[in-house]
Amino acid sequence: MSRRGRKPKAPLCPYCGERSERVTGAEVYPHRPDLAGKAFYQCAPCDARVGCHPGTNKPLGRLANAALRRAKSRAHKAFDGLWRDGSMTRSEAYAWLAEQMDLPVKRCHIGQFDEAQCEQVVTICSEAIEAA
Repeated sequence: MSRRGRKPKAPLCPYCGERSERVTGAEVYPHRPDLAGKAFYQCAPCDARVGCHPGTNKPLGRLANAALRRAKSRAHKAFDGLWRDGSMTRSEAYAWLAEQMDLPVKRCHIGQFDEAQCEQVVTICSEAIEAA
């Protein structure tokens, strides 16, 4: 429930403008039993979806179609290489990325990015890793 006692509204699909539907991982990823109990929002006609923060109905980012999900996956693969080696924390890596992308830190999260921003992440992070 929100602060006013109402359930939060499901996010609108950025592709068709319709309200998404809350579903379980069993519905979205039937081949992934490890995701069965997790919450997602989905726009079935657009094949757009987003997971929720654990134990909440709060989306982890924006609804993403197949192309954007692939772009986010590439972006995370490049970005995670910056901090998983222990050279910086994840928060420090996001602060660095925000500076590189000329974004406020509060708005710098791969879950919120569009395809072009995801490709920018891949380029920036790949160049930084190569230069190291």
